[in-house]
Amino acid sequence: MRTRDSRGIGSVIAALAALIALPACAPGAGTSTTTTQTTPSPSAASTTEVVAPPAPTSTAHEVNWFDLDVGDCLADPPPVDPTVIAVPVVDCATSHRAEVYLRAPMAVNTAIADVIERTCGAGFSSYTGLSAGDARYSTTYLIDSAQNRTSSNPDPSTVICLLGAPGGGMLEHSARK
Repeated sequence: MRTRDSRGIGSVIAALAALIALPACAPGAGTSTTTTQTTPSPSAASTTEVVAPPAPTSTAHEVNWFDLDVGDCLADPPPVDPTVIAVPVVDCATSHRAEVYLRAPMAVNTAIADVIERTCGAGFSSYTGLSAGDARYSTTYLIDSAQNRTSSNPDPSTVICLLGAPGGGMLEHSARK
């Protein structure tokens, strides 16, 4: 004959109920703001400070680097590896490593460094309002070559000019004037 120990079952149920309710008792559970109260001193008035939760960080979305547009900001430096196609683009109001300031068509034979640097230099001034070579920014470029020797497209390449902080640092806002 089996007997039940009602005290054992009741203890198990009470323990389970306590475990379920425990997270609800944790400090800050279910709240998104923090309230701090100070005890007034005899010569000071009572104050209550409400601290807002931190602002959400901007999320990056992937874009193929050859589809970058003027005003796009990159979370990481431009790719140097030719196998890297997708780059993370973020809101320019958040920290970022580079910003596209010009897309310019280029003829096949002119897609060389000195011509690109002149083109990017002119675009830099238009975009930032600063003179080309301003020490507040460094510049670089990517070349998208959609060259097809059988077509009559005089500008089959596109230079994508980017600016960044000197030394690879972070930019905290857009450089656009």
